[in-house]
Amino acid sequence: GKISITAAHEDGKADYAAEVGALSAAGSKHLAVFGYLDQGGKGIIQASLDSGAFNKFILADGMIGDSLLEAIGKDLNGAIGTLPGGVSEGAISFQAMGEKAGIKKGGPFTAESYDAGALIALAMQAAGSSDRAAIQSKLMMVANAPGEKILPGEIAKGLKILKAGGDIDYVGATNVEFNDIGEVLGTYKELEVKGGKFETIKVH
Repeated sequence: GKISITAAHEDGKADYAAEVGALSAAGSKHLAVFGYLDQGGKGIIQASLDSGAFNKFILADGMIGDSLLEAIGKDLNGAIGTLPGGVSEGAISFQAMGEKAGIKKGGPFTAESYDAGALIALAMQAAGSSDRAAIQSKLMMVANAPGEKILPGEIAKGLKILKAGGDIDYVGATNVEFNDIGEVLGTYKELEVKGGKFETIKVH
């Protein structure tokens, strides 16, 4: 595809008609929205639908969530988007845990935030310290193989193994694995809104 215009928007405005008018004047048929589902991004979509400027949307990860579906309704059917995540054992386990704990499913970076907190706690245990440099020095050790695999809900088990001098491989909700320069190579889901729900079309 070709990008015809890129325009910034502010969150919290009551009216996005001017922004949508400028976007529409560029002549594209699809509007890609890189915003937040409960803030300006939602306002841009609603203003687009109200004015008839756009009815086909591409959503960035910050726009994926049930509250957007509730706010916009059936007019969002056919929208596509991407969201970090997959359908691994850890992802399925985390989703079940989250539902039981009352955590809204499908929000952007929920699983990644959980894994980040778990890794910090586990690295602190491995380092025997809360010093920043000490934590950093143990992150890859607790995140990567070899070691006993630790899934969501098993943080206490991981802490116990580390305290006893053992080794763990934190898999978590997102299949955490660092490369040699500290990047996490994860997966993402391609989504489409069908029948008022986000459905996973493909995992990349």
